[in-house]
Amino acid sequence: MTYYGKCIEMVMKHLDRFQPEKDSPEQFLEATAASLQTLSPQKQAFIMEILSGCLEYHKLLTIVVDAFYVRDGRLCLRADYSLFEVICYLATFQLEELGFQLFRDVVRSQPVHKVCQFLRFLFNPLNLGSWIKDEWSLVYETSHVKENWIDPLMRWQPEIQELIDQLQGELTSQLSPPKSKAKVTEPRELSLTTPRPRAIPVPEPVPQVAKTRPVPRSTYQAPKEQRLLEMTKRYNRWKAEELLLQANFEELRCAVPRSRGEPQLQDSKKKPRLRLPPRILKAQKLTFYTPNDNAPVKLNTAAILREGALYQRQVEKELQRVDRLVDGAGDFSEFLEWQRRMQAKDREEQLAAGEVRRLRGKLSHEEAVLARQQVAREKRRTAELKKEETAELMQRCAERRLQEEKSTKELVEQVMETQKNVRVAQTELRKGRRRIAQEVTEENRELLQRSAEAAKEEQRRRCTLVSQLRALEFQPTRRGKLVDLTQIPGHGLEGEMSVVELRERLALLKETRRRQEEERRDQIIQGKRAKSQELRDTVEQVALCRAAMGRSAALRWEEKKARWAAAGAPSQDERVLELQRRIQEKAAERRARAAPGHVPAPRAVRPKQRTPAWAAGAWLRTGWLSEDHAVCCGSRERMGKPVGRGGAVHCQGMDV
Repeated sequence: MTYYGKCIEMVMKHLDRFQPEKDSPEQFLEATAASLQTLSPQKQAFIMEILSGCLEYHKLLTIVVDAFYVRDGRLCLRADYSLFEVICYLATFQLEELGFQLFRDVVRSQPVHKVCQFLRFLFNPLNLGSWIKDEWSLVYETSHVKENWIDPLMRWQPEIQELIDQLQGELTSQLSPPKSKAKVTEPRELSLTTPRPRAIPVPEPVPQVAKTRPVPRSTYQAPKEQRLLEMTKRYNRWKAEELLLQANFEELRCAVPRSRGEPQLQDSKKKPRLRLPPRILKAQKLTFYTPNDNAPVKLNTAAILREGALYQRQVEKELQRVDRLVDGAGDFSEFLEWQRRMQAKDREEQLAAGEVRRLRGKLSHEEAVLARQQVAREKRRTAELKKEETAELMQRCAERRLQEEKSTKELVEQVMETQKNVRVAQTELRKGRRRIAQEVTEENRELLQRSAEAAKEEQRRRCTLVSQLRALEFQPTRRGKLVDLTQIPGHGLEGEMSVVELRERLALLKETRRRQEEERRDQIIQGKRAKSQELRDTVEQVALCRAAMGRSAALRWEEKKARWAAAGAPSQDERVLELQRRIQEKAAERRARAAPGHVPAPRAVRPKQRTPAWAAGAWLRTGWLSEDHAVCCGSRERMGKPVGRGGAVHCQGMDV
């Protein structure tokens, strides 16, 4: 059996090296025969016969082995793929030629559990009569497959099943240990010397570790005030620009020159207003709020000091300006009035230009729709031509497929005739194989006897080594000595002390450092208190300035709203009227040309943004939006409808 095992192993090694995509079977067999020249002629013939058969029926063997790995051999290794191919070839094509006795010896030379599992799968009547027969019929003729391969396998199925049961029983008997009837050795306890008990060591005090501060939650959380701060920043910038513009309009009365005969007040609507001094409000917290009073803004120390210095500089500048006016400085009212008229004119021109751009875009859209309709008609015409060409090509392919099927059938008939001549040569090979098998069986018996004697000698040597190792394990070992922590080592060094004294000195040093840290902490706390008191004073001053500026800004805002209410809406432009007329003409032309089956291309939908009421008010104040549009935006926001930036999306009948 060792002889067959070596032969099968060599066949498996050569099959693993064969690559169907790159190697040619004829060249591969020639190279293999050249490498086997050192072996005996009988062994060389046996190996080449199996190898050539596996390569010839490679497709049939691959079908069975792949199915085995998918169904019953999911736990088998892929390295045994070639072994299963060889077993399948011998059982399917060489079982009658070799004989059952020789086939059994070949099977016994391989791993029993793997071969049993594969043979049980291969000789299963359900598999042979169903899918194996169908798959092989796709490669060869159905009648040839049934007569030459499937029927012989079904006849050998009872003998193979007995062989599988026999091998399975031997495998089970090898796994279960034999029951010995000899007397069991009873172990006895050794009388060893009892060791002396160890001394209990002095317990060491557990050091007290200082409790650390927990990590604050804000480290792992995103700041919630970031979006609110951005909104506040934009609002404050707009507010600052408004305050700057309002400050240029409102000058002190002493700085405005008047003629001698001009009365002080000519308009009955303008009445002197009583300006009260601002109330002083004490700031209790270092927190300010946004204009909507929704989100608090916490200021740090640098921000508070910076804002306090800013208000201080503003107060100094205002005092300097009052001094210059008292000394007789000039008036800029005429220049500001001219500047206001020019800005209003520029805003009207910008609005008219924006409307012109919008109407031009709408006009280009109408022209694009007309062009898209023309392109769609051309595409439909091209598609009809393509369909006619495709039908012609399909008809040609069908004719070519019929010709290929006829040529394939003729080739199969030629191959069947050549296979009939091969049977005569196979009968001569069977006789030579049987003679070789008998010689190999005798050689295997001698080799088995020699290997059994070598195994017994190796087992005897291992038992001797194990007994020596066990004797070494029971030898006694020395124990360590005790350590006295209160004893001085006595090495003669300067400042030498025991471990206990060293621990006491370290404890005193820690206490001294702790007292120094407490003193330093008290000094830091006193400095922080002084600094916080200074910040509170600055915050009170900033709060007073803010309250005064807020009241003055509210008064100026009321006056500006009164002026804007009296202003009229801008007029239309000739360019806008001309573009609207052209758009109407293009739309009428598109509706006249539109086909009933036309589907326009999808347009990208821009997301509508909702404009809040305070933004509409800001655009009204800066001139971007008229008063009528602002009223419309506010009403649509209360109804939950979107508001565009210019108001031109939803305001029907209004001119921007």
